[in-house]
Amino acid sequence: MIFFFGHTEQTIFAVSSSQTLDASTSEKLTWLFGDLPKIPAEQIHGKFVGPRAAMVTPWSTNAVEITQNMGVVGITRIEQYWPLKQEEKIDPMLSQVFDGLNQNIFKLESTPEEIQEIRDIAAYNISEGLALSDEEVVYLEDLSKKLGRPLTDSEVFGFSQVNSEHCRHKIFNGTFIIDGETQQESLFSLIKKTSKTHPNDIVSAYKDNVAFLSGPKVTQFAPARADQADFFGKKPFDSIISLKAETHNFPTTVEPFNGAATGSGGEIRDRLAGGKGSIPLAGTAVYMTAYSRAQENRPWEQNIAPRPWLYQTPLDILIKASNGASDFGNKFGQPLISGSILTFEHQEQEEILGFDKVIMLAGGIGYGKQQLAQKDKPQPGDRIVVMGGDNYRIGMGGAAVSSADTGAFSSGIELNAIQRSNPEMQKRTANAIRALVERDQNPIVSIHDHGAGGHLNCLSELIEETGGQINLDKLPVGDPTLSAKEIIGNESQERMGLVIAPKDLPLLQKIAQRERAPLYDVGEVTSDHKFVIKSEQTGALPMNFDLADMFGSSPKTVLTDQTQKVSFNAVQGSDHEIHSDLAAVLSLEAVGCKDWLTNKVDRCVGGLVAKQQCTGALQLPLNNCGVMALDFEGTHGIATSLGHSPVAALIDPVAGSRNAVAEALTNLVWAPLSKGLKSVSLSANWMWPANNAGENARLYQAVKGISDFALDLGINIPTGKDSLSMKQKYPNRDVKSPGTVIVSAAGHCHDISAVVEPNFKLGEGSVFYINLSGMAPCLGGSSWAQTKNKIGDKAPDVRDTQYLAQAFNAVQELIGQGLIAAGHDVGSGGLITTLLEMCFSGVNIGAQLNMDALTQESDLSTLLFAENVGIVIQVRDQQEALSLLEKRGIQAVNLGSVVAGKNLELNYRGQKINFDIAHYRDIWFHTSYLMDQQQTAAPLAQERYENFKNQPLVFNFPAEFTGKLPESAQWPEEKRQITAAIIREKGSNSEREMAHALYLAGFKVKDIHMTDLISGRETLEEVQFIGAVGGFSNSDVLGSAKGWAGAFRYNEKAKQALDNFFQREDTLSVGICNGCQLFLELDLINPEHDQLAKMRHNRSKKHESNFTSVTIQQNKSVMLSSLEGTTLGVWISHGEGRFDLPMSEDQYEIVAKYGYNEYPANPNGSDYNTAMMCDPTGRHLVTMPHIERSIFQWNWANYPEQRADEVSPWLEAFVNARKWLENR
Repeated sequence: MIFFFGHTEQTIFAVSSSQTLDASTSEKLTWLFGDLPKIPAEQIHGKFVGPRAAMVTPWSTNAVEITQNMGVVGITRIEQYWPLKQEEKIDPMLSQVFDGLNQNIFKLESTPEEIQEIRDIAAYNISEGLALSDEEVVYLEDLSKKLGRPLTDSEVFGFSQVNSEHCRHKIFNGTFIIDGETQQESLFSLIKKTSKTHPNDIVSAYKDNVAFLSGPKVTQFAPARADQADFFGKKPFDSIISLKAETHNFPTTVEPFNGAATGSGGEIRDRLAGGKGSIPLAGTAVYMTAYSRAQENRPWEQNIAPRPWLYQTPLDILIKASNGASDFGNKFGQPLISGSILTFEHQEQEEILGFDKVIMLAGGIGYGKQQLAQKDKPQPGDRIVVMGGDNYRIGMGGAAVSSADTGAFSSGIELNAIQRSNPEMQKRTANAIRALVERDQNPIVSIHDHGAGGHLNCLSELIEETGGQINLDKLPVGDPTLSAKEIIGNESQERMGLVIAPKDLPLLQKIAQRERAPLYDVGEVTSDHKFVIKSEQTGALPMNFDLADMFGSSPKTVLTDQTQKVSFNAVQGSDHEIHSDLAAVLSLEAVGCKDWLTNKVDRCVGGLVAKQQCTGALQLPLNNCGVMALDFEGTHGIATSLGHSPVAALIDPVAGSRNAVAEALTNLVWAPLSKGLKSVSLSANWMWPANNAGENARLYQAVKGISDFALDLGINIPTGKDSLSMKQKYPNRDVKSPGTVIVSAAGHCHDISAVVEPNFKLGEGSVFYINLSGMAPCLGGSSWAQTKNKIGDKAPDVRDTQYLAQAFNAVQELIGQGLIAAGHDVGSGGLITTLLEMCFSGVNIGAQLNMDALTQESDLSTLLFAENVGIVIQVRDQQEALSLLEKRGIQAVNLGSVVAGKNLELNYRGQKINFDIAHYRDIWFHTSYLMDQQQTAAPLAQERYENFKNQPLVFNFPAEFTGKLPESAQWPEEKRQITAAIIREKGSNSEREMAHALYLAGFKVKDIHMTDLISGRETLEEVQFIGAVGGFSNSDVLGSAKGWAGAFRYNEKAKQALDNFFQREDTLSVGICNGCQLFLELDLINPEHDQLAKMRHNRSKKHESNFTSVTIQQNKSVMLSSLEGTTLGVWISHGEGRFDLPMSEDQYEIVAKYGYNEYPANPNGSDYNTAMMCDPTGRHLVTMPHIERSIFQWNWANYPEQRADEVSPWLEAFVNARKWLENR
């Protein structure tokens, strides 16, 4: 029966239960739903909006689990519904309109289809949209004859998924015949040649989910055991570095939020499945769409009429896709530290080019253990295990549909390939796998992620060398109407498959139970080289293939093409329009401010972020690269960057490839790499409208170009991916997306504290320009040309590969000697944009520069707007720096000096041309404001736009602060007398950084999960300090920390443990972010108040991420009273961080306030500008800012100049806690 809670004019919760709700259950649910009452009716009249009946939402999955953790039994589904507002736009991909809510809203009319015998494979291919080629259809018909039986629907479907272009890369492995000449090497062999010729640091390439590079010896900080609550400790290990990038273009085009979210999640799973398991660290993202048209009458958007967009507008896609990718990373606990965006469309003749079929790239870096870099071979009798969520009718045929042009199939088939996102489920699974990876003896034999092709692809690849039998009945089913084909072929996300020996399975089960990670023992490895899926209950046999038949016989792809001459009209700059041209260029999404992307994505979670997008006193997204520490020791890390040049590639695909690599390198060069350029490996992701006239030839040229370029540079491309159906089909025409390669670069950074940022500094030396292209400036493929509705006939290129390599290593030497004060690449927007950006994030920073030495080969406009590869550096010791560059054969042109002021002044042939920095910064930021309006509650986007430049970070450190690590950081275990515990729930993601801060302060730190407390395994009796950690417990479903609080409130043992702890007078606690929300939800800070404080949604109604400042007030806090009067930088990242304090300010112990009262420095609109508060005794502290992620100087996104501290002042808070407890 379905029961309703809520108010008909607000939210309605529909609760499906197999049992009648008694008074106790109704009371629990009323509390859970925010005191919304049960409605005494079986149906509700009116029009409502809610999820599609067939789509059990991830929100429902989490809500049901919350009720189970509260001791409620029998509930199977909970969904939310809202009254339909007049003229409200709904997303048909996710929602539908209900004419009244009744007992049938969850009813599914269909029943599971029986296994079908397919007698007409060609017809089945068309009806199901399987994208099988004619040759593949013939192959399957022949296979059916060989087997002497019709193939089942599961077998045909499975073959289509496993052998799709998406999974098998048939074009990259195919034979190219161009202009009648057979090419001797496949695309894949061209790429693999780079690793064979220059293996450098490669440990594993092409044969796994990720590429692995050799890393340094680093220190693991983890609990001694993960199958029970245990204490943290440190162990050294030899590391490997992982690099991976995936695209999720088709799903993001059709349903952007879940498409981008599951793209991010899938790429994380790839890194998780590397070797015998590895650890994801950080993500990157790239979005490319047609023009946003976020503002009317922008000239470059007027040339082509908007198309009848198939599913979503480009503006919708940009907002929803970035929301989805951000949401997944935020909830999983992975920071997103680098990214890019490009909007483009063009028509010069009949053909329209544009990213109508969008590009959504999710990339990332991580690490693992050297001894786990290679998978083992499964042995007969090993168990096949699936971890993660249930099966739903999601992503059916996603692999095959992604291999076709969008719009080629019926919308029903395409919608059926869309996925749903549940990052909290993936986090639980990842925690269990991390636990095995961190053991001295990891029992994983082999591991693979569930992505394209679902169980079919994952499980068959796990047992590809041996064979295996899967019990259909053991696979989890969330939708009872699924057929056998749908159970084994759906692409429900957040799942991993692994092989483990029978003797090790109980350990994994115990860990999974503790982490609440669903685990299913679904089959057994065999030695018969068959892939069998069978129902043990019914004997049904939907899949019974020899692995050789499934994998080994797909016909070789042959691609024949003729080179097509492509020409675009020439472009010519004008020195008379530089200022107006600059305003237009800065207004492009590719050039303009990306704050709308960075302000909503977590860039600090994990406490290992050493460099992310934002920089300077104004915290603007201008950094060149992202850097992650490999451990908490603060020396070694991984640097990563991005590069692409698809518009230049339209003119010359080889130049486009070289420019993409060069851009990635000129972004990465600012991080000190252990072996210079030899440390760098690349991922190349290819998005191309293949099999269209001329495009296969262009693709071959582009791939050969990047291969030759990498070979000449002495670096490798050990990973990548292709998506070669980049065409959108409309009823009246097709639109091709420009052929694109996105390059991700990564390497071992041996000094994470020495990364150069793009901020000019007063008194730190002169400014130099280095041209790395080896050719005169040209405007082809530039952002300037784009604003003129042009492409151009000549693209910039990199003419001298060795010069680029020498320059890269020379800059690395300069960084190693501390000679570079600031540095930035010349990229989108050209040299003028680079120079302005180096002024933007400072306060009263200008420059006086002379352009005459650079304009001998071009006019000023071409020089300023050309996007020839180059860099700008500010050097500290001009003589020493120029001497080094000269020895390395690098020519650097002295442009001038950095000055205090408001202008960028360019001297050109006797003229002084001034650019008002604040004016152009406002134009640049306005691009972000237009997008931010689409995602931020009014009037907050306007407030951000008006306030960002008036809120520079200003710090006031404690006078006696030395910056030295306390002795306690090195204490042996026997000297650590005070026990602290971090308490976490499923979905928590900040336990390691909290535990490490406590460890540095001298605590003995224990890892306690809610399952330990609920079961009574842990009572907190020996614990004197608890830290309730940050994250997204239960995905914030029903309110931040609501489910977590319910687990305490309605589980007797957990409630008793916490009550006893808070009643003792020898205890301290801190709740950070989600932990703060937990403490206030449980009324632990001011229980004596008549009107209780609560945490509410940010005023912006979205997640906020920022590096801001707080001022410590006069306060009673044991942890923070010693820092009174200081103003310190600190990370914030939350969606519900607003302190709702209904009583007067004097009734609260407010410990810290934000550095500025206005948004965005105050990110949430808290009453009294509150950032932190404590209980009346000062023993229990709650804080929304993440002090535990701000412990080290390298954690801070902006730190006082000229300091070189081992720790920041925030560690004092944890030391204060330990000392207070020692003195009790």
